[in-house]
Amino acid sequence: MAEVATSANSSATSSARPDQLLVVVDPVARRTDGESVRIAKDVLSAGAASTKVCLPESPEEFARALRRRGSRRPVVVGDDRALLRAVALLHRHRELAGCALSVVPVGPVLGLTRSLGLPSGAVAAARSVLEGAERRLDLLVDDSDGVVLGAVGIPPVAPVAGQRDAGAARPGAGTGASASTGGHHWLRTCQSLVRTLAPSRPARGTVTVGTAGPARLRVEVDGVTLVDLDQPVEAVSVVPGAGGVAVVEVRPSSVDAEAPALTATGLTVTVSGAHFRYRADAVVSGPVRTRTWTVREGAWGLTLPVR
Repeated sequence: MAEVATSANSSATSSARPDQLLVVVDPVARRTDGESVRIAKDVLSAGAASTKVCLPESPEEFARALRRRGSRRPVVVGDDRALLRAVALLHRHRELAGCALSVVPVGPVLGLTRSLGLPSGAVAAARSVLEGAERRLDLLVDDSDGVVLGAVGIPPVAPVAGQRDAGAARPGAGTGASASTGGHHWLRTCQSLVRTLAPSRPARGTVTVGTAGPARLRVEVDGVTLVDLDQPVEAVSVVPGAGGVAVVEVRPSSVDAEAPALTATGLTVTVSGAHFRYRADAVVSGPVRTRTWTVREGAWGLTLPVR
């Protein structure tokens, strides 16, 4: 793993936070947009008290750099998959609660980082790292200890052209009121992301990639059945909502007309039935027969622009 020598900035402006930064640059970001990486490093080095840059060449080196961060604030320069890798690593080592992450989005897969409110553009994102504030965000943890930051979608849809999954498919290891999104821009954005992940209803006679038609699934929210195996469903989505609850939406299958979506909120969501795959953020997992997601309120911190 290449490391750039620590640079100290004795002339940092008063508006910049005098942090000691550990900047971990994902190799995919370096390969796909080296110019944005260079700009981000320049802005961060100019604005922070000191900056140490690490250039890992593998997931193992990426993990090692984060684990050896010491008192430095970690800054990930990369796309959604790099962010997910960092959060999963810190969660696995039970260090997520005490480590606020900063991210400069660079790379080919940026839907999640945009939905979380991170600026686009290397300069704006790097300045947000220096001048922004930590915000505690909810996430979902499944029964195999996997984490979800943005959305779960069943069935999974094919990645957008030019994007690849973050990794290989992972093998299986009380109903509330409908959620109101008024006043919660970030929640509306996450739900919009879910709608882009959920497959649209195909025209009659067409076949869509990544779907297998209506599925028979049981969806339970806090132990109460929202939909059972006797009702085929087109899609299920789960997102972390406001106030430490998950927002669940089920689209039942209908022959004549589009059936209204069923919605609920709760702390735990269990989906079971025939073997199914699901997309959690950028990763397709499964097949599994059952999976339970639990909300962890304020479980991780992300540096976001001050509004």
